[in-house]
Amino acid sequence: MKMPFKLLLPLSLLMLQASGAVAQVLEEEDLALAYGDKEFISIATGAKQLLRRAPSVTSVVTAEDIKAMGATNLDEVMESIPGVHVTRAANANFSLYSIRGIGATQTTNPQVLMLQNGIPTNSAWRGDRGQSVGAPLLENIARIEIIRGPGSALYGADAFSGVINIITKNAATAPGTEAGARLGSFNAQNIWVQHGSRHGALDVAAYLQVGRSDGAGQIIAADAATRLNKAFGGTSSYAPGQMNTGDEVIDAQLDLGYDKWRLRGGIKQRSADTAAGIAYALDPNGTEKTRRINADLSWNNDNFTQNWGLGFTANYLQQIEENSYQMYPPGTIFPPYTVSAATPAAIQALLGPIGTTVRQFTNGMMGTPGRWERQFRLSANATYSGFAGHSIRLGAGHEDLNMYQIQTVKNFWLRTDGAAALIGVPVPTGGLIDYSVLQPHQLPHRRFNDYVYVQDEWNLARDWSLTAGVRNDNFSDFGSTTNPRLALVWDAAYDLTAKLMYGQAFRAPSFNEQYGVNPSGDGNPDIKPESIKTLEAAVSWQARNSLKLNLNLYRYTMKDAIRPVAKPGGIGSQFTNTGQLHGSGTEVEAVWDASRNVRLTANLALQETIDET
Repeated sequence: MKMPFKLLLPLSLLMLQASGAVAQVLEEEDLALAYGDKEFISIATGAKQLLRRAPSVTSVVTAEDIKAMGATNLDEVMESIPGVHVTRAANANFSLYSIRGIGATQTTNPQVLMLQNGIPTNSAWRGDRGQSVGAPLLENIARIEIIRGPGSALYGADAFSGVINIITKNAATAPGTEAGARLGSFNAQNIWVQHGSRHGALDVAAYLQVGRSDGAGQIIAADAATRLNKAFGGTSSYAPGQMNTGDEVIDAQLDLGYDKWRLRGGIKQRSADTAAGIAYALDPNGTEKTRRINADLSWNNDNFTQNWGLGFTANYLQQIEENSYQMYPPGTIFPPYTVSAATPAAIQALLGPIGTTVRQFTNGMMGTPGRWERQFRLSANATYSGFAGHSIRLGAGHEDLNMYQIQTVKNFWLRTDGAAALIGVPVPTGGLIDYSVLQPHQLPHRRFNDYVYVQDEWNLARDWSLTAGVRNDNFSDFGSTTNPRLALVWDAAYDLTAKLMYGQAFRAPSFNEQYGVNPSGDGNPDIKPESIKTLEAAVSWQARNSLKLNLNLYRYTMKDAIRPVAKPGGIGSQFTNTGQLHGSGTEVEAVWDASRNVRLTANLALQETIDET
């Protein structure tokens, strides 16, 4: 659907004139009493402010909302947000979030930045939150804040199409001790316990959850192994068969607060089946095991002096992925390969002397890739309110992203010769061999980033505010990028707010896209980050005490999209920047509190994206 964006301003003005031109702004304290903490947000500027006046298109979901809607996982929550589409990776069992039609390929989701308590959790290898281990289970969530649109002016890399900030519970939001259990379909089992208490100046919160499920297990009639059988006369396939979507999760968190200090730490561990199979062939035994350990220490004083507030955070994150795949079942037949003088000597030693022909995977095509990465971040911020009508926020930080260990163990060699490119060649013994030197899937890599930003919230008139900000990131491996944003907010009436916003954002190339070693998608150290420019307009109308209506319109232009592109001669592919996309859309949302205990919500999102390539 083509969006009449040129009608955006007249339409907005018409709605504003219909509600009167004299603004009567309610005090934030009064709104807090009327609507509760749901009406405030901190993700948009770094400071708490009214949701309707935030200089971004934002949404808030509280713990009470989650309980009322009956959601049991983050996907069900995100499906309730306008403009967000939830799907699953085609060859694994983790969720993908596409915001406004941007990003979320079949296997990755790098255009959305996932934060936990304001700290990035995206994996450096793929650029997204990894195999879903980055999202905590819902019982420990106090609130979820979402930005739809660019956020790099405040949050830097990967705040491209949106930002999701998951705020976990502390002693204030989870007082006392609670425990619960859940049983459900597909042998789903879950138990959890949570505690929060204060001991003088010390507040303590702890959380532990253990869960498992066999998954829905829908039937797959035919798979990639079926296709190989038809092409080369084999009979090996688990299809028709059940897709494998089970998982097991452990989530433990500790939150300590003392005066202006806060220390958080946690460990999340997930073991998941591979759904339709990592190579799109059913794999009843494959698993993806992920472990994440995090710790952060912060100090914040909003009233350090009369006009100054100060804060800093130090964060450590370790992510480990150890996978075990059976990409094709035992007996799978591939096209024959005959060892020749052109075969690398190290591979000849595995396959046999010149003239040896191999084509069948007696024990199946197997691989156990693994990756170990550490992330360390330091950040500091200051706020200054000494200028009348201005709130200035300054920030700086350092990031150290280190993929320090790679494992590539498998029983095949991935050919890269001529027309037979990308065909797996089985090792006759069928045993697993360490290919970490012969043919690694990724090279270790370390990336540094230093950044600074400044933001000014200016109340330029009684009912008008202008937020302007800019951030510069300087990366050690692909250079510098600068991203500004502007947002004009008008309180047209006590029940009507209008916004006009412009922002730029970028997505950093993932380590796989820059330094991956895989003929089906080789890394490219020369690629540039993706970039996007977005223009937005929004109107929020509290039509009645019980009825709220939101209208958002947007248009964006995206450049330097990163995709695998066929190499010359058709031998494999390499990640490359590939031109420009542009899109536009509309989001309409209604929230009606029909009674004290009944809330009805509805939203409609229309979007069109054109890939000029």
